[in-house]
Amino acid sequence: MESRKTPKADLENKKAIFFEIGLVIALALVFFSFNYKSYKARTVTLIKQQVQNTPEEIVPITEQKVKPPPPPPPKAVTQIKIVNNDVKVNDNVDIDVEADMNTAVSDYVPPEEEDSVPEQHIFMVVEQMPSFPGGMGALMKYLATHIHYPELAKESGIQGRVFINFVVEPDGSISHVKVLRGIGGGCDEEAVRVVKSMPKWIPGKQRGKPVRVSFNLPVKFTLE
Repeated sequence: MESRKTPKADLENKKAIFFEIGLVIALALVFFSFNYKSYKARTVTLIKQQVQNTPEEIVPITEQKVKPPPPPPPKAVTQIKIVNNDVKVNDNVDIDVEADMNTAVSDYVPPEEEDSVPEQHIFMVVEQMPSFPGGMGALMKYLATHIHYPELAKESGIQGRVFINFVVEPDGSISHVKVLRGIGGGCDEEAVRVVKSMPKWIPGKQRGKPVRVSFNLPVKFTLE
């Protein structure tokens, strides 16, 4: 039987080509294996950051109050008492120009002083005490109308009662005004001013006669 294989299908002639291809592939694999780099395995630990939801402590802001400065001390009021000088001076002096060491000189006799008139007694309590015209209600209304609150006392927050002592004269006039207990800040001076400016009172009476009576009056200062 005749073989029908064509010369083109014969692979015997192509052995050298296949050998060379295989050799090239083998050399390529060897070359790749030498150039291959291996890396060590690393263990990566992922740390999870946990946020604590802790409420933040809020420190309250405090306002430090500054104490107001103390009020200045009340000014010392100097009372000037005017005394009537009615003393007569004898200018008629006799001078003896012919006098010598043997001239007798009479003893000096001072003039007799006039008896001083004693000041009328000031009563503390009498049968009929002095009163403001219209009564205590009218007095409180008068004080509230005429008192001007001092600016220093307003700024310093000073309030309270000022106790004033004065003398109601037999004719109803006011004299000898003084502060028994004050609160400062200009309130004492204002209370004295208003008391001195009061109209005449109804004088106190003892045994039916008007007399001098000492009177204490509290003057109240209140901030609204």
